[in-house]
Amino acid sequence: MAAEAPGQAVVSPAKKRNKRPTRLGVVTSDKRDKTITVTVSYLVKHPKYGKYIRRRTLLHAHDEQNEAAAGDKVEIVMCRPLSKTKCWRLVRIVDQAPRGGAA
Repeated sequence: MAAEAPGQAVVSPAKKRNKRPTRLGVVTSDKRDKTITVTVSYLVKHPKYGKYIRRRTLLHAHDEQNEAAAGDKVEIVMCRPLSKTKCWRLVRIVDQAPRGGAA
């Protein structure tokens, strides 16, 4: 056991960060600066009838570079709250939607 100098804190090995939740969704709005609205769709089984019902949730995500556009398929990850409704961050654009070019 090594002797420690007085006044120095004992440094423990860094704790491994927990894996943060990620979601795949489609950008439905990119009109705000550095913010995108992502629609995440999923299926849920009806408790009585057993039929699968399509559900969706809207999430507001931070897009620092303003690189995502409407229709893009994106991956977002949960982060600390950035505003009242925004606590997700854009990780990557999985699939780009066709951009409207000049005719």
